[in-house]
Amino acid sequence: LAGIITLFGALTNAEIASMIPETGGQYLYFDRMYGPLFAYLYGWGVFAVIQTGSIASIAYVFAEYLTRFVSLPNLPPASESFAFTLPGIGAIQPLKDIGIKLAAAGLIILLTAINYIGVRFGGMVQNFFTVAKVAAIAALAILAFTTPGAGSAGNLTAAASNTAVQGIGAVAIALAIAKALDGAFWAYDGWNNVTYIAGEIRQPQRVIPRGLIYGMATVITVYILTNLAYLYVLPMEEMAGSKLVAADVASKFFEGGDAWIAAAVMISTFGTTNGTILASARVYFSMARQNVFPRFLGNAHPRFHTPGASLVVQCVWSVALLFSGSFDTLTDMLIFVSWIFYAAGAWGVFVLRRRMADHPRPYRVPGFPVVPAIFVVFAVLYLGLTIYNDLNDYAIATAAGQPAVIKSVFGLALVAVGLPVYWYYRKRSREK
Repeated sequence: LAGIITLFGALTNAEIASMIPETGGQYLYFDRMYGPLFAYLYGWGVFAVIQTGSIASIAYVFAEYLTRFVSLPNLPPASESFAFTLPGIGAIQPLKDIGIKLAAAGLIILLTAINYIGVRFGGMVQNFFTVAKVAAIAALAILAFTTPGAGSAGNLTAAASNTAVQGIGAVAIALAIAKALDGAFWAYDGWNNVTYIAGEIRQPQRVIPRGLIYGMATVITVYILTNLAYLYVLPMEEMAGSKLVAADVASKFFEGGDAWIAAAVMISTFGTTNGTILASARVYFSMARQNVFPRFLGNAHPRFHTPGASLVVQCVWSVALLFSGSFDTLTDMLIFVSWIFYAAGAWGVFVLRRRMADHPRPYRVPGFPVVPAIFVVFAVLYLGLTIYNDLNDYAIATAAGQPAVIKSVFGLALVAVGLPVYWYYRKRSREK
């Protein structure tokens, strides 16, 4: 379900990308659709939550799998439980899992330095790790289905029978699906990153739509095959109780398989973190060039010709978010905010069809208006159900005396902080 809906988003976004093939991607699209304020809020959201949160959460996964090879330091439980409360948001625990957070911070700093040196070098790193992670995933799926005694087709049929729902209302089912989609959408997130660097790609009108559509179709196929392999090897109950599913699956094939797959996941998350760092800084760079962000963020490095200042600031805030909470807090927060703008972007196709009716469109979304309409309706429903789930989870946790965060509100608050910054720079720009 998550893959199909995200593919609808990619099909829709590709039309806009073919019309406006410039560096800055979604930020520039929103400027054409809804004006400078909404575009700014998106750009600020990318900086405050979406891309920096993605960088932090993916690096967090890298560090979690690193614990298979290295014993990371931890503070005493009394210190790790330290928390402070943000009014209306919840309890923040910066010292929890401190070893994992420090390792993740080191990865973010390292990859920022690599991309600071140059786009070509960063791109080479990205290409290598993309090939490596696809090869690792393919090997895992092949081993799962070909290793004698590794799994059973009965696990797949049992998993299918367990999905039957009885005696549960439609609203409860919808809420459960929305909660499950948080993780699934995080796995697919970043599908529109290529639009951020459109101005640095040859023939972007052709390349970007193809990249969005073929890329999403490939990822959906890989994810489905991988999860079928997981279910083939592990019974659903065992899979649900595993923190590192891929490693547990590999351990069924041969001794040391868990270490092998942990290394493969580290390769995958290393490459994904690098790709997110590479693309995201271009948004702040573009905003600074339009005088709605600090001007120094729009300066290219004189030697490396990269958005060096934007990369450094992005690195600092990504590390700060890393220490703001748990992996679940980061992912749920960024996915909620992302889907607000995904919905707005899909609706923007209708806006531009009217406002820029005569503008050349090298690519048109198939199934218009049904495909973008389905995406928008689904996104709105998902956002509403997510807010309800967050408020309910927060109420349950606080009633039990446990620290908790209203993750959707946390994300919205970080975006709202950008409003006074926008008004300040707009006022200063008018005065000049």
